[in-house]
Amino acid sequence: MHLAVSLDIASAPGQAGVTFAEIASLVQKAEAAGIDMVVVSDATEERSSSPFEATTLLAALATVTERIGLVASASTLAHQPYNLARRFASLDIISHGRIGWSATLRQNPREAANFSRPEGIADEDFHRRAEEFIGIVQGLWRGWDADALLFDKASGRFHDPDKMHFLNHKGEFFSVRGPLNVARSPQDTPVLVMSGLGEADLDFGAKVADVVLIEAEGAKTAYDDLKRCAVAAGRKPETMKVLVTVSVNELAAGELEDWFDTKSCDGFNFALPADLSALDDFTDRILPELRRRGLGRSAYARATLRNHLGLGTGGAK
Repeated sequence: MHLAVSLDIASAPGQAGVTFAEIASLVQKAEAAGIDMVVVSDATEERSSSPFEATTLLAALATVTERIGLVASASTLAHQPYNLARRFASLDIISHGRIGWSATLRQNPREAANFSRPEGIADEDFHRRAEEFIGIVQGLWRGWDADALLFDKASGRFHDPDKMHFLNHKGEFFSVRGPLNVARSPQDTPVLVMSGLGEADLDFGAKVADVVLIEAEGAKTAYDDLKRCAVAAGRKPETMKVLVTVSVNELAAGELEDWFDTKSCDGFNFALPADLSALDDFTDRILPELRRRGLGRSAYARATLRNHLGLGTGGAK
């Protein structure tokens, strides 16, 4: 059973923002509990009172943790694909292969006004643009073979040209030459986490995502549809993990086991409420019971996020 914790660091109006020390303590506690990954949300519209940009926060968290996966959301409207791909690839090297990007096909209607689109963007255009953006990012992550960089002073060869791949993407919304000026990461590529998939998005999500976060309502149907779509896309179903998002205090260990045993998910993503101490209830009460039932780990067997999730290397092609 794979386990994640989603952390929304935006404070409510009138409340003081959470500090880095508080966030670091929570993530370290999740790491001590053997949780696969922490997902940090980000917001780029005016109502957010988050004190940190999510990828910057991941860089800091990478220095105070050793094993837990670190995932940040980043909007396809707020970034260009080359810069975002470079940022996450760099974070993956800094963290020794523990980074993931959380992408969504669900549009925030207020966000566009902060990025030169005061009139917004049509939903259909947003979806096509986001899909193209995600494809570019994954293509850039694969721009260098693992052994492409030689650093051979004697011969003066920095890299093997045959193992460097130009993307040369020219699409409806973007034109990107590539490759990145960042090497391949220890886990091959960062993990792509997707959420906010509607019924029409399942084929795309099942083709490209490493992890898909789904809602509890209708989870069994969504899980079966995603696995079926993955097979139709030529993937082995186990190369994509589907996690159901639930409140951290919502279910007992027995209920989680029932969900898992009926093959409604590959694990759970626990959404923390504003009170970050709610994680204590999970790590102190629910997780020990999951371990007793043989469903939760007490230690990490290997180092990278892909290893934690049983994805191997490479990600979706």
